[in-house]
Amino acid sequence: MEVKIGVQYAARELVVETDETIEAIEKLVAEAVTSKSVLTLLDRKGKHVIVPAEKIAYVEIGTGTVGAVGFRS
Repeated sequence: MEVKIGVQYAARELVVETDETIEAIEKLVAEAVTSKSVLTLLDRKGKHVIVPAEKIAYVEIGTGTVGAVGFRS
């Protein structure tokens, strides 16, 4: 699942590829925003992405780039 996170005052959005479901991501975002804590996502490579909830401008959840042509790391 591809998650795009817009961060206030940042020129670029964060893009995270994760194995979480849409429902799980929605729940994590809602909990972080409600409790004014941090949003923590685990990407497919095992890295943690942590964003302060008060800096989140938007979250876009969709399918990843399966079958893309080119170099991927």
